[in-house]
Amino acid sequence: MKAATLERLLAARAAKRAVVLATKLDDGTQALWPDEALPPALVAAAEEALRDDEAKNQDGWFLAPHNPPLRLIVVGAVHVAQSLVPMALPLGFAVTVVDPRRAFATDARFPGVTLNHEWPDDAMKELAPDARTAVVTLTHDPKLDDPALDVALRSGAFYIGALGSRRTHAKRVARLTELGHGPDAIARIRAPIGLDIEAVTAPEIALSILAEIVAARRGSKLAQRLAA
Repeated sequence: MKAATLERLLAARAAKRAVVLATKLDDGTQALWPDEALPPALVAAAEEALRDDEAKNQDGWFLAPHNPPLRLIVVGAVHVAQSLVPMALPLGFAVTVVDPRRAFATDARFPGVTLNHEWPDDAMKELAPDARTAVVTLTHDPKLDDPALDVALRSGAFYIGALGSRRTHAKRVARLTELGHGPDAIARIRAPIGLDIEAVTAPEIALSILAEIVAARRGSKLAQRLAA
């Protein structure tokens, strides 16, 4: 790899930008897409490599995706979060639990994950959700959930979900509207959160949430239909 290409790749990774390192197998020519052009026939394959997080061989080129890390930001160190977090880790998510209530957000309850005890709006601004980030709010407390949702809706997060009934969400919509969010932005919130699997227990609810996150990330027809 040429020094200039390596420098651009490292800069993209530092900036948390998704890129594909394309290498022509017969002569070693390299391009960093989308910063540099690829033959038109390779663009769809490069997009697929990024979406699937899998390297591909295509028309004599090796396409190696370099994605920012997958992240899950959980607002609310509640019982559902205790089930959700350990399920998310094997799926490749770097998890941060945000809750200013230190009695809830403890290492004993959430071993091996990052805990953030800042107020949710400050924590979310610091964490800066991007297109590889899912945001889940679980507290039922508008003082905690609403500030997090406000920041999340102004971000590129690929998934935003909020725990609560339809009645609870209707009140939430009214509050977020007062904060300046229009219908299209608010429609990004999955609420009630999770796939409808008739979940009752905390582990079942966590499973439904993760299933919806995976469906949203993979662009499944199910996720598109449920979001419509």
